[in-house]
Amino acid sequence: MNEVVTPRLLKRWKKDGRPIVALTAYDFPTARILDEAGVDVILVGDSLGMVLMGLQDTVNVTMDAMVHHTSMVTRAVKRALVVADLPFLSYHLSPSHALSNAGRLMQEGGCQAVKLEGCRPELTESLVDAGIPVMGHLGLTPQNIRLTGHYRVSGRSEKEHDLLVEQASIMEKAGCFSLVLECTMPDPARVMTSSITIPTIGIGSGDGCDGQILVLHDIIGLSTSPPARFARRYAAVGDEIRRAVESYAADVRERRFPTAEESYGKAK
Repeated sequence: MNEVVTPRLLKRWKKDGRPIVALTAYDFPTARILDEAGVDVILVGDSLGMVLMGLQDTVNVTMDAMVHHTSMVTRAVKRALVVADLPFLSYHLSPSHALSNAGRLMQEGGCQAVKLEGCRPELTESLVDAGIPVMGHLGLTPQNIRLTGHYRVSGRSEKEHDLLVEQASIMEKAGCFSLVLECTMPDPARVMTSSITIPTIGIGSGDGCDGQILVLHDIIGLSTSPPARFARRYAAVGDEIRRAVESYAADVRERRFPTAEESYGKAK
């Protein structure tokens, strides 16, 4: 459990059949908790746009925001592998632009790897050649929401099934050390997992992947919107915070806080 997690170690775990535990984090205190709890991979996701910033989707998340949050997370982590999302339009303009932005996430943000959406073998190869570990992301790609207009499950048809399996192989050959499979049907996710040597980490893609990832705020009950059906809730932190704040407010209004013990000097 104390072994520092690396891309190479994740590949070994796949071979050994050890499930990979992954969660999102966006700041120092939660990243420290996740790391101490034994989470293997911490993703600084561009989902922070919706989770922390109140945005409609991930499209408006900037490189500066990603670098800022990634740096907070990496300062807290000692064991887990920290992966940072390349946000919308940070890797689409040119290979040099993508390399510059990925380099910022590693140099300024301190992450150990970057994640990019879609089947992009040439871009992946250029980043890997520069010494930047790349996590791929297939299936539902949230950065395309303005184009698709809605989120949908991938792999329902035979054509989509075959395309996903082909893309997984392509991204493996391009040099990805792992793949996130988001909202794919369980069957293609299982086939992809068994057909490649790099680990797959599923989110809403069934139990056939090598690991699972969820948004932390969904599983602890701190989301501002209803979580997806695949996000199991393990706590109700939002309710606890609300009760604590309400109790504090009542104590202040009724002059029960602060007491003499909670003040400096001698009580008069």
